[in-house]
This record gives sequence, C-alpha cells and structure tokens, in this order.
Amino acid sequence: MSIREKMKSGRLYRCNDETLAKEQMQCLEVLYDFNRTRPSEVEKRKEILHKLFAEVGTDVYIEPPLHANWGRHTHVGNDVYANFNLTLVDDTDIYIGNNVLIGPNVTIDAGTHPIHPELRRKSAQYNLPVVIEDNVWIGAGAIILPGVRIGENTVIGAGSVVTKDIPSNVVAIGSPCRVMREINEHDMKYYYKDMKIEEEDL
Repeated sequence: MSIREKMKSGRLYRCNDETLAKEQMQCLEVLYDFNRTRPSEVEKRKEILHKLFAEVGTDVYIEPPLHANWGRHTHVGNDVYANFNLTLVDDTDIYIGNNVLIGPNVTIDAGTHPIHPELRRKSAQYNLPVVIEDNVWIGAGAIILPGVRIGENTVIGAGSVVTKDIPSNVVAIGSPCRVMREINEHDMKYYYKDMKIEEEDL
C-alpha cells in the first residue's frame, strides 16, 4: 500500500515523507495567495479556492485567513460561509455539505497521531475523514476531531469539542460535545429565548 493510500485508509504512515512534504508545499503556496487577497477581490478568491480545494460549490465564501494542511482533500458544497481563522487539518478527506455556516476560529481535524510516544517519535500519523452534512451551523471556536460525522440541520455550540458522531436535527454543546436537545417547532417561533420571529423580519 502506498503512502497516499495509507493517508486515505486510516492506516499508520510516516508523515515526514519528503515527497509528501513537496506536494504539500504546492498547496500551501496556493493558500498563501488566498490569504493575501484584498477584501474587494471576491472573484480572485473564488478562483483560488477552486485551485485549492478538491470540490467547491456555488456561493462559497471563506473569510481569510484560512489555514489548511493540504486544501485538496477538502470538499465544499453550495452556499457555505466560513468566518475567519478556519483551520482544516485535511490530511484526508473533509466533506462540508450545502448551506453550512462556520463561525470564527473553528478547527476541523482529520489528521491525528497514535497515543504511544515511541510511535510518535517515528513521526507516525493516521487520518480519519470528517463529514459535515447539509444545513449544519458550527459555532465559534468549535473543534471537530477525526472520524466525526455531524448530521444534517444540527447546531454545534460555540467552544464545543466534538469527539464522536452527532445526529441530525439537534443542538449539541460542550467538551466533549453532547446532545442538549432536539430542534423543534419552538425554534420556528422564537429565535432566541423569548424573542419572537416576526413575519416581516423574514
């Protein structure tokens, strides 16, 4: 099995491979260009994202600075907004669905290392894909760990550390992140505590 196959399969590999480092440098050069764009250069940013990511849908806006290990292992759907300081540890695939909102300072991490120090001393790493389904909102400062799937329509509270799969249609928060409640009809009437949604506001 090649090192690239190991990166995608969850197998251990040595992350200090020179060939990988050269390939990664090419991605980082493209990322550098993205982060040096001016606020008015919206079209230029779109063009660079298409070079950087594996897939980019329509109406995708990512606020610089953006950080990514590779870029080309990240798949982004339509109508996605990410605020500044999004970090993508995309040593394997990260899938971000449609209509996803990502707050500032969020980390989505698909790469990790074994627990035993002897293995880490050998630069051992393994990767597990992350899947964020449609209509998810990830609050500011959340950390999504390797192998996690977040179900559609779910809200991840600010500052959460998501260590395991979170189902669809829930509000989840905490460290480790746990389901607090289901999204329900009350959320269609009140947008915050007792603050009512008025028809003319929508």
